[in-house]
Amino acid sequence: MGDLTNSDFYTKNQRNDSNHEGGFGCSIMELRSIMELRGPEAVVKIQDDYGGIEGLCQRLQTSPTEGLAGDATDLDKRKEVFGQNLIPPKKPKTFLQLVWEALQDVTLIILEIAAMISLGLSFYQPPGEGSESCGTANAGAEDEGEAEAGWIEGAAILLSVACVVLVTAFNDWSKEKQFRGLQSRIEQEQKFQVVRGGQVIQLPVADILVGDIAQIKYGDLLPADGILIQGNDLKIDESSLTGESDHVRKSADKDPMLLSGTHVMEGSGRMLVTAVGVNSQTGIIFTLLGAGGEEEEKKEKKVKKQDGAAAMEMQPLKSAEGGEPDEKEKKKASVSKKEKSVLQGKLTKLAVQIGKAGLVMSAITVIILVLFFAIDNFVLQKKQWLPECTPVYIQYFVKFFIIGVTVLVVAVPEGLPLAVTISLAYSVKKMMKDNNLVRHLDACETMGNATAICSDKTGTLTTNRMTAVQCYLADVHYKVIPDPSSIPPKTLDTLVNAISLNSAYTTKILPPDKEGGLPKQVGNKTECGLLGLVRDLKRDYQTVRNQIPEEKLYKVYTFNSSRKSMSTIIKLPDGSFKMYSKGASEIILKKCTRIMNEVSEPRIFKPRDRDEMVKKVIEPMACDGLRTICVAYRDFPADPEPNWEDENNILTDLTAICVVGIEDPVRPEVPDAIRKCQRAGITVRMVTGDNINTARAIAIKCGIIQPGEDFLCIDGKEFNRRIRNEKGEVEQERIDKVWPKLRVLARSSPTDKHTLVKGIIDSTLVAQRQVVAVTGDGTNDGPALKKADVGFAMGIAGTDVAKEASDIILTDDNFSSIVKAVMWGRNVYDSISKFLQFQLTVNVVAVIVAFTGACITQDSPLKAVQMLWVNLIMDTFASLALATEPPTESLLMRKPYGRNKPLISSTMTKNILGHGIYQLTIIFTLLFAGEQIFDIDSGRNAPLHSPPSEHYTIIFNTFVMMQLFNEINARKIHGERNVFDGIFRNPIFCSIVLGTFAIQIVIVQFGGKPFSCSPLDLEKWMWCVFLGLGELVWGQVISTIPNSKLRFLKGAGQLTHKDEMPEEELNEDQEEIDHAERELRRGQILWFRGLNRIQTQIRVVNAFRSSLYEGLEKPESRTSIHNFMTHPEFRIEDSTPHIPLIDDIDIDDEAARKNSNLSLPSSPNKNNNAIDSGIHLTINTSKSAASSIHGSPLHSLETSL
Repeated sequence: MGDLTNSDFYTKNQRNDSNHEGGFGCSIMELRSIMELRGPEAVVKIQDDYGGIEGLCQRLQTSPTEGLAGDATDLDKRKEVFGQNLIPPKKPKTFLQLVWEALQDVTLIILEIAAMISLGLSFYQPPGEGSESCGTANAGAEDEGEAEAGWIEGAAILLSVACVVLVTAFNDWSKEKQFRGLQSRIEQEQKFQVVRGGQVIQLPVADILVGDIAQIKYGDLLPADGILIQGNDLKIDESSLTGESDHVRKSADKDPMLLSGTHVMEGSGRMLVTAVGVNSQTGIIFTLLGAGGEEEEKKEKKVKKQDGAAAMEMQPLKSAEGGEPDEKEKKKASVSKKEKSVLQGKLTKLAVQIGKAGLVMSAITVIILVLFFAIDNFVLQKKQWLPECTPVYIQYFVKFFIIGVTVLVVAVPEGLPLAVTISLAYSVKKMMKDNNLVRHLDACETMGNATAICSDKTGTLTTNRMTAVQCYLADVHYKVIPDPSSIPPKTLDTLVNAISLNSAYTTKILPPDKEGGLPKQVGNKTECGLLGLVRDLKRDYQTVRNQIPEEKLYKVYTFNSSRKSMSTIIKLPDGSFKMYSKGASEIILKKCTRIMNEVSEPRIFKPRDRDEMVKKVIEPMACDGLRTICVAYRDFPADPEPNWEDENNILTDLTAICVVGIEDPVRPEVPDAIRKCQRAGITVRMVTGDNINTARAIAIKCGIIQPGEDFLCIDGKEFNRRIRNEKGEVEQERIDKVWPKLRVLARSSPTDKHTLVKGIIDSTLVAQRQVVAVTGDGTNDGPALKKADVGFAMGIAGTDVAKEASDIILTDDNFSSIVKAVMWGRNVYDSISKFLQFQLTVNVVAVIVAFTGACITQDSPLKAVQMLWVNLIMDTFASLALATEPPTESLLMRKPYGRNKPLISSTMTKNILGHGIYQLTIIFTLLFAGEQIFDIDSGRNAPLHSPPSEHYTIIFNTFVMMQLFNEINARKIHGERNVFDGIFRNPIFCSIVLGTFAIQIVIVQFGGKPFSCSPLDLEKWMWCVFLGLGELVWGQVISTIPNSKLRFLKGAGQLTHKDEMPEEELNEDQEEIDHAERELRRGQILWFRGLNRIQTQIRVVNAFRSSLYEGLEKPESRTSIHNFMTHPEFRIEDSTPHIPLIDDIDIDDEAARKNSNLSLPSSPNKNNNAIDSGIHLTINTSKSAASSIHGSPLHSLETSL
């Protein structure tokens, strides 16, 4: 296929080349060949072939300053000639494919086969009238019609299988659809600034065309390839394409080539878009991959992992795990991306365990039935096996087999994984309305366990509408913005120029959208506050900017996290230079040697004056919660021209103009949200770049710290001093002394944020591992967002890089949306628990009833088709009904569950056992005494094709009624009394319960032979409903029994405890990479990470599999691995020759990951050369089970212990 599309592609372009593509001066291929050049050669090529960037703009019919004109025909033509800026997505699975997948379920296949055999046999008439002699076989089937109806059961089973399959497929399909909808939502969210018709507009990334002039700034993810027209101090991180971690400097005259998928780390500029979509560098890699097929995909998933590891290694942090980055990467590489969330992992395990129990039960059932029948007929009644009777006997056996399979079907809770998906998908959809755009499904559920939130201040806790409220100007501290007439004119002019020119030209204040609203602030909010000050002083910043447009700015030092200031240099008409600077007041004032006095003359400004100013002006401002910004300037002579690269000498000797106090008011809903968090057992910490007084003032306003509490407010310097040892390395013990009390971390760098998050997550101080959520908006927050369990990026203020690293995007940048996320997360967990409680009750009861019924009466009281119907209500409908409960405020009243809390709490175990006892009592009473109570014929020991009995119909009906009412009971899992609380807020639940009830009436009254039902009169119906209602009463009885009386339940609740840990640990160690990201960065890495390493790994893994762990392919065989470790016969040395590829560190590493409580017998080790060669099993507890590879033998080893 690959060859075809490629050749096709080229012929199309050849054709276009001849007439130079619809009147444009260059073709796709020419542009592509330019984009493959780098650095100086590209500059030369553009200069020679096109006459520089202007010439290229002319050929593409666009203007470097005005951009495209934007008329529709031109835009369409460009789309046609140069393509659109999107990479065609993979086709979704069709409904039929999903149906086919649902049919692959083993239990369903077994049922289908059994039903087919049953169908085939029912059409077979035994020859002659000898059938009487086949014993009880046909007795009772006197009616010809009844004997004919033997096929109905087989057909009904096939039909119910079809139902189950369709429902499953439909659920999968809608889930897939929602996921795609979400994906496209995320893509639409991504907008980019483009100049069209002289206006700067925000365009969705997909609408960018070749010839557009795009404005790029710090934190952008470039959406297309382009050539830089003009740039200020631009640095790009091209590691996603080249693997080089150093930032690359870009400038129009040295290296103007900008590539899609790379990140802007510093500076700003404008670029001409030259390639979009599949023709951009990223797009080309995609097309190659698409052609390479599945093999590449598998390999490249692994490579992807390594890239993630490399990116983390870039951070100048000594990771606590130590070890070579190389080793870590290898390990990461061999763990392929895990799609399951923690909860899904727990549930799948649980489902497997229950399934196994069910399998055993069903096997025993079948064996007992067959033996009973054989002994009864051939031993006790001494019958002969006559050839003409064979089909009759086979029919019996098939019937037994079908009963066994239905027991299995009921036992296997296939609704569990379904419930998780439905619940998560539902929550994600609803969270959109609460301004949470979830990028990774499992983030939603992890959020419910969060124990700490590290929040930014600006924009998250505050409104991010900066307004200047105080200033220190011309030696006077004004508590309100002064009247312009009271300020010396020269000072005022200098100030207005300094603010208007020394701010990004993309920052503007626009008229409000609605009449009487606040003016709209666009761009950097702090700069907006300063521009607002200019407007308050009755001046206009735009006129100043029009005199000196952006191209005329001589040099710009853009703001970055290390500089913490921004400076712009302009060339004056006489050839001399003037530099304007602004930045955090303590930083700029340190560099000032003069200050403008009341008559606009610079006077000397000594360190002593500075200290006084800090005390008298800056600290009072900060204590009011204001951000202080200092504005300054400096003049340079024309000759000699200063060395602009020597930043330290340029940014000194400044003259301060004024200090402005900018207020960013706390969002009105935040204090309440923070109170809710604290009530819910979540600690909120504020991590901000502001100075410590401002931060403390805001923290008090928000309620993060209460006066009189014992807490820490420290700044980045102090934080580092406390957590690093003499060598400057971060020590976990030191962090453990700081974080529990830390509430505010001010003047923090991104590295501090990452260190703090990592420190809290790795901490072993508290019994439960802390689950940390982090909010971030800047590019530099990427590492912290990635490291955190849940990363929140800001939808409005956030940069693309931050969004890319995050799990959830807050579309309104509001802290109270995080509280909503916590609520939804806890709700998911609770919904699943509700479903589990309901499901397990039904499973236990149905399996026991079928089993004992079969053993005692040779026939299951619940027939196959009835079981399938029960299975459908339980599994599919109930998961819909219980998984879509809306969250309530009461969820925030309890402490978070731990990460390793068992799924089934003791209250739930109590409910499951209690309701199970009630239901079994009722059903067995009906089964063995029902005929006396209701005065009807007994349905027990009925012959093969006998008509359905009222007796068994009553049992079936009562069973379903009890399930329905128990479904209402299951709505509460924490032992609440009122189970109807808020039931009408969930229409889905009500409609499902009523719908099931209606269908049940139809099945009983008109189901007849297929459902083995006989119509019941009103009185019997009333009894069935009455017995069902008993469930609600019994539920109250159960909730009266205190848990403490039921000590023995403690063990039962631990059902999945033993194999939970590895799953969790696995989670932390992996860089989460979602679909979109994987799609984006697929194989960009193929270029520079040879596949060599991966092949080696595959060989290693195979070698391990083939030789060491014979018969341990399945993670299920837990015991065998244990034997392997404890019996010396499995000598490792036999298999070493097969593994020439393993390096010692690798083995060593794997061994060190084994669970810490593994003790090997010492004797066999002596003759094991593998162990001598470097598996030291002195196991390091600090990373017990750090992250065993899931599904590998090591994983099972851990679980078997």
